[in-house]
Amino acid sequence: MLRQYELVERVLAYEPEADEAMLNRAYVYTVQKHGSQKRASGDPYFSHPVEVAGLMTELKLDQETIITALLHDTVEDTLATPEEIEKLFGPEVARLVDGVTKLSKIEAMGETERAAENLRKFFLAMSEDIRVLLVKLADRLHNMRTLHFIKSEDKRRRIARETMDIYAPLAERVGMYEYMREMQLLAFEQLEPEAYATITGRLAQIRSSEGGQVDAIALGIKQALAEAGLKVEVSGREKHPYSIWKKMAERHVSFEQITDIMAFRVLTDSLDDCYRALGVLHTTWQMIPGRFKDYISTPKSNGYRSLHSSLIFENSMRMEVQVRTQEMHRTNEFGLAAHWAYKQDDKPDGQVGWLRDLIEIVDASHDAEELLEHTRLAIYQDRIFAFTPKGQLLQLPKGSTPVDFAYAVHSDLGSFAVGAKINGRHMPLRTALTNGDVVEVIKSRNASPQLSWLGFVVTGKARAAIRRAVRQKEKQELVAIGRKLFEEIVERLPSKIGKKAVKDAVRRLGLSSEDELMRAIGTAKLNDRQVMEALVPGSAKDLPEPEQWPKQERAISIRGLTPGVAFHLGACCHPVPGDRIVGIRVPDKGVEVHAIDCLTLASGVDADWLDLSWGDRTTGAIGRVRIVLYNRPGTLAEAAGIFAGNRANIVNLANINRDELFGTYEIDLEVSDLAHLTRIVSALRANDAVAQADRI
Repeated sequence: MLRQYELVERVLAYEPEADEAMLNRAYVYTVQKHGSQKRASGDPYFSHPVEVAGLMTELKLDQETIITALLHDTVEDTLATPEEIEKLFGPEVARLVDGVTKLSKIEAMGETERAAENLRKFFLAMSEDIRVLLVKLADRLHNMRTLHFIKSEDKRRRIARETMDIYAPLAERVGMYEYMREMQLLAFEQLEPEAYATITGRLAQIRSSEGGQVDAIALGIKQALAEAGLKVEVSGREKHPYSIWKKMAERHVSFEQITDIMAFRVLTDSLDDCYRALGVLHTTWQMIPGRFKDYISTPKSNGYRSLHSSLIFENSMRMEVQVRTQEMHRTNEFGLAAHWAYKQDDKPDGQVGWLRDLIEIVDASHDAEELLEHTRLAIYQDRIFAFTPKGQLLQLPKGSTPVDFAYAVHSDLGSFAVGAKINGRHMPLRTALTNGDVVEVIKSRNASPQLSWLGFVVTGKARAAIRRAVRQKEKQELVAIGRKLFEEIVERLPSKIGKKAVKDAVRRLGLSSEDELMRAIGTAKLNDRQVMEALVPGSAKDLPEPEQWPKQERAISIRGLTPGVAFHLGACCHPVPGDRIVGIRVPDKGVEVHAIDCLTLASGVDADWLDLSWGDRTTGAIGRVRIVLYNRPGTLAEAAGIFAGNRANIVNLANINRDELFGTYEIDLEVSDLAHLTRIVSALRANDAVAQADRI
């Protein structure tokens, strides 16, 4: 453990203007506050914040960050208060400590909810100051180094899984690869102990049997570059055990089949020397096609810059070589932290692009499950590069679509997207993008996010925004249909009511607003009697039973509402505009719409039905037909030609039965109304390829 004077000397070595007295005061404060508390290892508890502060000095971070590291557990684990910290160390340190402090209030929550709430508050704190993340990562790294002292295997595995899922990817996203690799290795040891033991054992065997082969190859690379007049530093190592295991799992290969276990790093003095060195390496040894990556011209989203290539050395040995400048290496290993160390007057700015995306996700996520899902999507996944028509470069996860691209450019662009051009060609919105694609998003102010997009988008930002928009639309439409039902209920009251009666009803029912009342009616959380009694107390007391209530005087129009949002078209009868329809209110789901002759209604009670109408000019629904075709070549094509000729899209086609003479198919078609569907069925019946055609 670092002694007090050692820690202070470390800070003064790179920040001579630091407040030595305040650093000493913070060290003494954390020792006094944690007092006789012990860690699982038996060490004094204050050794942990001191070691975290030591990690921060290795990154040459400012004195506020060092003091925050010293104090980060005092509010949670001791009698220290935020007010006391602010008084002794200033508002900036108090704010940072508050951002890093573990949130003991949520320990009683379920594991998913607790993790989600931790993430939510953590990301919001990060958005204000990225140093919160740097201290938190150091805190987690030191905890992982001492994880083996915890006796409970379940607790060790839980902490290791959280580290692997959240903290290691976060370290990677801010470019702190040293932290990421060590976290992954320590978590891997706990989560896959057998695999860890096997791989580290095999690496030890290779090391002992091949002696100084790594050093010999490194010397060969250095000599080849020196002969070309390049002054470089070369180092070699075996690949990280976790990355080997991950590659084995992804490629479904054994350890023996992993050929590029050796990795070498070449550090040059200038950018030009990087490309010169790469040319020498490629002419001296054979390059493996498809394994070259230029992260200098197109850096990773975390600022990582380097040239990567794989070569075949002597004896057919494969090796990976990374070429970068000294400055790039410093930034690559410690990412944003290294960037802060070399800034002079500016305060750290945490508003990097991916972090802004995380904050949007926090705002948009509806519940714990969604937040965890969207966050993992945002901090995981390999990246591809795509361009806007003006040449702006965007990095996206593999498998991203034009919808993901649109949301990455701007939330409004994603929300109004109706189509896309990829490399000048019109392509479906679900098309997966590839490296180097130029994407032009076509938008319309009348468009809105579609629920179906959730079936193909891959970025957390897109999923969160789509879900938020769909939920908002659902709320609006449930209010609209609830208001229509409310008006029908009011018609049955013994007297007319005013706005005051509605406000009083909202209060009596314990609701927050009139819209909430309408939503409760639309989702059948309140029945008609409850609403009438709330509006005019005593009005429902002498009413007959529901089945004896008078029928609606006019049908409720569902024009302008979206199928699948405020109402759901029955899958049993597939009603289309023009059909006589009724509705059944389903709790928490809105209104279910059925054709009047649907067999499902036979089991219902008449009084539960709502008399509905499509409304003027309502068009568009899915109709289902069953056709029996003669079993000979071309009959299905003829049926498809009839659909195309009548401008009806096939949504779904299922082969129900097939024998020597006939084939039976059920087909879902996009039609405008009942007349449209009737014309199609008539055309099918008139065709010689069709033995039978019926709407179902």
